[in-house]
Amino acid sequence: MAAKFELYKDKSGEFRFRLKAGNGEVIATSSESYETKAGALNGIESIKKNAADANLDDQTD
Repeated sequence: MAAKFELYKDKSGEFRFRLKAGNGEVIATSSESYETKAGALNGIESIKKNAADANLDDQTD
């Protein structure tokens, strides 16, 4: 099963999303809530667009 984004409303009624791996494990969540569904969908699209080219900034050293 492929990874998927889940769009949901939080306790305050705002939109959030999470990314689940194929095994159902949550691997990423939105760090903010969105007042509109369109805003949350834009956040998902931004991740899809930018994540493939993201570099690793290892701050453990």
